[in-house]
Amino acid sequence: MRVIADWLWPRGGWGRAAVYVWHRIRRLPDPAHRISRGIAAGVFASFTPFYGFHFVTAGLLAWFIRGNILASLLSTFFGNPLTFPIIASVSVTIGTWVLGQDNVPLPEVVHAFSRASVEIWHNVKAIFTVEHMQWGQLGHFFRRVFLPYLVGGLVPGVLTAALAYFLANPIIASYQQGRIRALKERFDRRRKVVENSESGSKRPQVGKPAE
Repeated sequence: MRVIADWLWPRGGWGRAAVYVWHRIRRLPDPAHRISRGIAAGVFASFTPFYGFHFVTAGLLAWFIRGNILASLLSTFFGNPLTFPIIASVSVTIGTWVLGQDNVPLPEVVHAFSRASVEIWHNVKAIFTVEHMQWGQLGHFFRRVFLPYLVGGLVPGVLTAALAYFLANPIIASYQQGRIRALKERFDRRRKVVENSESGSKRPQVGKPAE
């Protein structure tokens, strides 16, 4: 129950969680353009109906476009309980319009995913028991929800992923350059301290003349 509660509302709130994820992403040891590609892959994966497989989708997409895979996994945070209702509603609305179908209300989308999950679990158990497999709910789910969701999520997914890339790339590049300058300045200060200490130890000491 604690895990579910943390997923619905992380400790410290979603704002703090977003800051933490962004802090982790920008410190990844990779060029800014590769990290930004990973971010775009993770954001795009959040617009797909592959719930439970967003990590896999983001990782494969990041690998295909030569982006940072870890950045893609972290960026699936874009899809969360606060944004999923908006993503699902927009994607299904666009998809049903493109496919010429009647629009599916958001509550029906949620129920369809729930019923499909139950039926998949039932069919998995049926492999090892005497129960018969059932495909009625899955067929309806694929035609009325999954396919429209998949088709409709392409446009907002691509647009949002592109926006994420073009916003993240200069910010991460600037952060990396600033970090390099800070490390260089720290190294120069330490080198000067070492050089001053060495020059001080080599300086001849003036003592009293021998009698």
